[in-house]
Amino acid sequence: MSLDSSFLLDLPHVETFLTYFTPMAEKPVIYAYEPPPGIPQSNRKFETHLMPIYDIQAVSQDISLDRQGFRQVVAHSSVRNFYDEDEILRVYYPEAEQLLKEVTGAQKVVIFDHTLRNAQRSLSSESRISEPIKRVHNDVTAKSGYTRARKELTLRGIDNIDELLRQRFALINIWRPIAPVYESPLAVCDAFKYLCKINYIFFSKISNDFFNIAN
Repeated sequence: MSLDSSFLLDLPHVETFLTYFTPMAEKPVIYAYEPPPGIPQSNRKFETHLMPIYDIQAVSQDISLDRQGFRQVVAHSSVRNFYDEDEILRVYYPEAEQLLKEVTGAQKVVIFDHTLRNAQRSLSSESRISEPIKRVHNDVTAKSGYTRARKELTLRGIDNIDELLRQRFALINIWRPIAPVYESPLAVCDAFKYLCKINYIFFSKISNDFFNIAN
């Protein structure tokens, strides 16, 4: 079932402005360091569109990772303080690993990263707290997914990496509200939407990310 189906019209929704990447003739780039003289940090341009945001709770059982690229689940956590780095690694990482095994049926799960987002705390001296990203985007591309998977498996000294990467695998984000959310709630869209590749330029490499183009 596609999320473009007419059944969405019966779901409760709100309308809000979302920020999308503006299509451009030149290749969009972002410098992750101070760019050469006369060159801007980024040449990207963005535009806003008024879009409906639907509450999918009533139809969450009909949405899957395989079809739409996301899924809503209810999963209890024993973490008491998500701002405690040690507790996240000690308690939440094993919880996340088990959750992904149950949701996907995966034989092996590798948890390799986490990000805390809180707009108020990001203004303080807590450097590990990030503000919400307020542009429609995708974190991983088909190409960078293989690169990141190989890197994480190598760091853990896992054998037969080539054989593992010839099998089916996925890089999956788990997002959880760690307090009541009053602003910048998470929104997701169907996986099969228009994307545009962005080049991130580092000192030693060029990495890719995808930003969404409004349809």
